[in-house]
Amino acid sequence: MRRTRSRTSAGATAVTALAALLAVPASGGTARAAQPEQLTIDLSTDTGAFHGGASGSLYGVYGDGVPSRNVLEGMHVRTVSTKAQDGPQHPGADALEMLPPFVDSGGKDVYVYMTDIYRGFPYQWPGSDGPARLADFKEKIRKQVEQVRTLDSAYKDHVVYVPFNEPEGNMFGTGDWSYDKVSWLKDPGAYFAAWKDVYRLIKGLDPDARIAGPNTSVLYDQVKGFLQYAKANDVVPDVMTWHELSSPAAVRTNVARYRQMEKDVGVGPLPVNVNEYGHNFHLSVPGQVVQWISAIEDSKIDADLAYWNIDGNLNDSAVEANKGNGQWWLFNAYGQMSGHTVEVTAPHPNQQYTLQGVATLDQDKKQSRAIFGGKSGDADVVFRNIDPKLFGGAVHATVQEIPWTGQVGDSAQPLRLADQELTVGADGTVTLPMTGMNEMSAYQVILSPGGHGTVPAEPSVSWRGTYEAENATYTGGGYSKNGPEGTPSNVGGFATSGTYNVGGLRTGSDGVLGFDVEVPQDGTYDLSVFANSYNLYDLVKEQGPTNVFLRVDGADPQELRLPLGYKWVVWGHTDTTVRLTAGRHRITLAAKDPDLGVTRGDAIIDKVDLSLRDARATAPALYEAEYATLSGTRPVYTRAGASGPGTVPLGRGAAATFWVHSPTDAEATVYVDHLGGGRASLSLNGEKLDVPEVGGDRKGTDRIRMFLSGGINKITVTGTSRALVLDRLRVARTGDTPSTRVYQAEDGRLSGAARVTDAYPFATGGKAVTGVGDGRANALTVDVVADRGGRHAVTIRYSNAEQAPATHYNPDPIARHADLSVNGGPAHRVLFPTTFHFNNFWELTVPLTLRKGTNRLTFTAEELPDFNGDTYNQYDQRSPYAPVIDRVAVTPLAQKQPS
Repeated sequence: MRRTRSRTSAGATAVTALAALLAVPASGGTARAAQPEQLTIDLSTDTGAFHGGASGSLYGVYGDGVPSRNVLEGMHVRTVSTKAQDGPQHPGADALEMLPPFVDSGGKDVYVYMTDIYRGFPYQWPGSDGPARLADFKEKIRKQVEQVRTLDSAYKDHVVYVPFNEPEGNMFGTGDWSYDKVSWLKDPGAYFAAWKDVYRLIKGLDPDARIAGPNTSVLYDQVKGFLQYAKANDVVPDVMTWHELSSPAAVRTNVARYRQMEKDVGVGPLPVNVNEYGHNFHLSVPGQVVQWISAIEDSKIDADLAYWNIDGNLNDSAVEANKGNGQWWLFNAYGQMSGHTVEVTAPHPNQQYTLQGVATLDQDKKQSRAIFGGKSGDADVVFRNIDPKLFGGAVHATVQEIPWTGQVGDSAQPLRLADQELTVGADGTVTLPMTGMNEMSAYQVILSPGGHGTVPAEPSVSWRGTYEAENATYTGGGYSKNGPEGTPSNVGGFATSGTYNVGGLRTGSDGVLGFDVEVPQDGTYDLSVFANSYNLYDLVKEQGPTNVFLRVDGADPQELRLPLGYKWVVWGHTDTTVRLTAGRHRITLAAKDPDLGVTRGDAIIDKVDLSLRDARATAPALYEAEYATLSGTRPVYTRAGASGPGTVPLGRGAAATFWVHSPTDAEATVYVDHLGGGRASLSLNGEKLDVPEVGGDRKGTDRIRMFLSGGINKITVTGTSRALVLDRLRVARTGDTPSTRVYQAEDGRLSGAARVTDAYPFATGGKAVTGVGDGRANALTVDVVADRGGRHAVTIRYSNAEQAPATHYNPDPIARHADLSVNGGPAHRVLFPTTFHFNNFWELTVPLTLRKGTNRLTFTAEELPDFNGDTYNQYDQRSPYAPVIDRVAVTPLAQKQPS
């Protein structure tokens, strides 16, 4: 696999221009010498209330914690399509287990694929003939509805039943597992009768039930006949569903075509959920997905990202349990839009792989937001008809980039490219010249009223460069140039920077991949190696993460462990720092090093990114209150002394929520900048913190030391008295954390079959504990010490590579669990997503209440039965085991620092 031998000429390409630097814009009528493409946003044209429907997911939620509630809520996931409870289609993603955390995290509807109660695809429904198979299915449908009816209405009202999935090629297609081997597209009689029977069965059991269909793989012309039959028999679905494994252009076209069908038949208009969209080439790539978002938002429908890979990661949006990649941050930006959408005219309307976007205007917030992307190079973003009553004679423009970071690569918050006060032209126009855009990135512009003396914030990066592996110099044996990977003509392939990558760094190799770089000044540089190892490939299975060796100009060796993935060409990144002097250097990645050892495994390399780690990069991350998610308040733009364009008054109960990134599970210092006027409380990830309230009578800054989970953190500031004028949050890594206590798992007490193992050398000290679970008798107990009572962050370093046999193209990793109890109290179930290998360790933080002094943490596990408690999964899809546990660290969750 991926071993075609070829050579490429030496060389490197550096992308050194900082994208989207703003020049002072001209008013609308002024032309420049070489007119670039324009994306025009007309703020005077209301195209409907903002819907937010593109943020749906098929099989994206495994269970409570995979992904975390932070990741769910911060992505603003609106709909999820998932399997029937206890269905054997895939491990996890059981409808009634993921329903509560999804709804509690702001989700709207869960579409239950009732057919996924069966194994295989096509569905393996038992029976000697079609009527017998249908009878079996109806009994399973009855049980599913009865299970849902046992739920509290706060949850069951969010269920939508999907009785059939792609029936034209499946249960009512032509295959061996079909009803009668006759496709309903040619003879619909059997399918229509089954639809009527099943519809009436569900409504008979629950008259308030919502039912979706026909859920075809394409919007066939025959769907019109389905609507005619459904109307005639009073079985019209409550939601119309189909799949769009096509293009954004097809979304707009087909929604319009369907709406005409409705008019012709005399039904609706019905809500629409296109519950599969996108391909591997698109997913994880902000510049690709924003084009789908634009079409879906224009159509005012719901839509779910397609499920091509593993479940529980929101369709290649979530990383580990609590992190997000670039696609996650795109949906975070999309979900924070509000008000109504406005007309966006693209340079190539409704044409995929070109510059496309969506924009909103919120008149109450006096704010316009636009997200766009899909083009490399330069373009102008033109805002027209800027209302002076809302914005005044100047606007404050914040421009951000949301880069691609790979399918399994964590992403920090969007890069701040520019922050500027701009005069509105006499014709009500502002033009933002975007230069050096990357087609894999998406971009966001936020416009607010300007002209209040605000000092613009600096860009968050001063210099950066990208160097493609296929342009690097390779010496030694085993070289392969792989690709092209995913392209517009190969949408099933994975996106890859430059479309090519390089192999050769593997067990037994003497290969060296050399990148020639040139940097502008002396300093420390952040370096990211975009790489992949397929976790089930023979050479990779031996050790897990593939190790390679980095040197700069032949010196300063470092050993790097490269990311694992669930398939080849699934990209993540390994990050480090290097010291460079101004000028040219050669950075090498080698399969052996005279001082450090040799590579074990097999890796492919996509590119390396460099960025200057200067004061801009190391400054605290800025989160402006006026850009936060607000409840019970709106921004004010006339306060002198504010850092950004405005502030947010927080009266009692009003709140501002910030989505804050942390690269690791670690303490951070959160600076709350305010202008006085009242007080407010703080909460972290949904928990109110036990710290003094922030604020006061005068302008000031409160410093809170709090433990942030690696990835996405939800920080909410809620007014408690009078009206605190909140300016912003600044978040900085604390560095040393003397309050953290670390306990090695092998030093704990083991019972039953739990044992210490040295089989995983990447565990701390080479030892970890395995065999916890398969019954409560096989347990690990760790005694930890808290200096004071209260909430603590308990960080568990673990590994998990259990995987169930699959019947399809989806890898089926299993999220193991641990039942964790404190001091003999009730156990709390914690899910641990796959780490792709038992020798690959990640961290997961759980907030727990500890008493002052010694506390006993006990880890156990046992297999969960099915929903009714009377059967167990027969395909090894519910593990009875806890993950391999390496160590446990304990840190106070928060503490106030002196101002």
